[in-house]
Formats: sequence, C-alpha cells, structure tokens
Amino acid sequence: MNRHMPVGVLLALLPAMALAQNALVGTWKADLSNLQLPTKPDQFQLSDGEWQCKTCAPPVTVKADGQAHPVSGHPYYDSMAVRIVDDHTVVESDVRKGKTVTTITYKVSGDGKTLTQDFNDSSNSNAAPVIGALEETRVASGPAGSHALSGSWRATKFLNASDNGLLFTYAVQGSMLKMSNPTGQSYTAPMDGSDAPFMGDPGQTSVAIKRVDDHNFDETDKRDGKVIGTSHIRVAADGKSLMIAWKDMLHGTSGSFNAVKQ
Repeated sequence: MNRHMPVGVLLALLPAMALAQNALVGTWKADLSNLQLPTKPDQFQLSDGEWQCKTCAPPVTVKADGQAHPVSGHPYYDSMAVRIVDDHTVVESDVRKGKTVTTITYKVSGDGKTLTQDFNDSSNSNAAPVIGALEETRVASGPAGSHALSGSWRATKFLNASDNGLLFTYAVQGSMLKMSNPTGQSYTAPMDGSDAPFMGDPGQTSVAIKRVDDHNFDETDKRDGKVIGTSHIRVAADGKSLMIAWKDMLHGTSGSFNAVKQ
C-alpha cells in the first residue's frame, strides 16, 4: 500500500473490501437438487473382451478381464481394471501406484434406458473417499452384440453424495482468498488474477482468482501451466447462497450448481 494514500481514500475502500470478504467467507454446501450437468454424453463400448471409454481425456482402452492394465495420461490413475459382472453390470477399478483409488459400479436398467453409477472415489482425496451415485439416460445404443453398457449416456442427476464431496470453505486473509475442503484440497491466492499453488490434487497444480466486484469472482484452474478449467462464482445479494458456473476444458463440458451457506 502507498503510505501516502489519503486517509479519506483508504476509508472509502474499506466498506467494499469488507463486503467482498463477508459475501464469500464461510462454509458452503453444494445443492444436488439444482445441478446443471453437462449435456455432452459419455461414450462407452464393451465388446469382444475390450473396454473403451471414448470420452475419457485421453481415451482409455483396456481388456475387460478384471486385471489392472496400464493407462497413460491420467493424473488420477495409472492403471485400470474392468470386470464384467453380468450382462447389465460392470465394475471399473482405477489404480494409482498400486492402490485402488476409485471403484465405479455401472448398472444398466432392464429396459436399457437408464445407467446408474455407484462410486467410491478417493482419487483426489487425502481423507475419506467421496461416495455417491449418478444417474444417466441413454442417448444412443452401442454396436450390435456389445454389452448393454455400450453406447452414449447423458448425466441427468446425482442420486446422492457424501458430505465430504459437497462442502467447501472460503476465508480471507488480508488480500488473499483461502479455500479448503474435507477431501484435502486447498489454496491461498491473491484476488488479482495471478497464479498461486493448488494443493492436494494430483490433477491440478495452480489456481488464479480474480475479484470482479463485491459478489463475483472468476477462477482459472491450471495443470503445469495449461488451463484445464474455469469457474465463475456469484454470491447472492443476501449472502445466503452462491452459484458456480464451470467449464472443463479437457472434456469440453460445462455446467453449474448452487451452494448454500452453512
């Protein structure tokens, strides 16, 4: 700060700074009832003993024999095992450094129109895993003779999720915004748009926060200097809720969700 700044100018700034701090500061919980999920469908194919996740970034192809097979280019896992349980059920296990970090059970309904994903995910958790379920609706069928899971699916709603995957906390220290959550991710970043380290996530190395005004903030997420996602955070006028609109550059998807102050 310029030590010769007139006292009147400094005092004029304080109310706006306090409002910005109070608007965002606190613990928030994502509201699953109003999620806007991506419209871009997931694309899977399981046939001839081979599993393909075509919309993974990068795409994955492994044998569906229940054994872990190496994959590359994924910071959250380095190998994957896919096991066919029956003609409507498949279990995927993601492994990093010899440890299973994510298990997803895919269940296709009897009529083939709905897919439920039950997940247990500790791929970016330094504490307890995030547990929950996601429902998807079929957009297109897979090739003739392929497993019922094959085809394109659009996510429609989260059926449930554990609180540790929904809670996050903001605090302000001077000109710095601090974020933390129960799964161990955190940052302390200046609100001027410059990069700061992002801690606790193998898929993200830095973050930049830009304060737009008292109730609006922009976030840019990076991995090794490359932008992988952006978010716009808007706090409601009453300070009781906020909306986050996000874009995932790696998968070409976007969505939004609301959160309620706890």
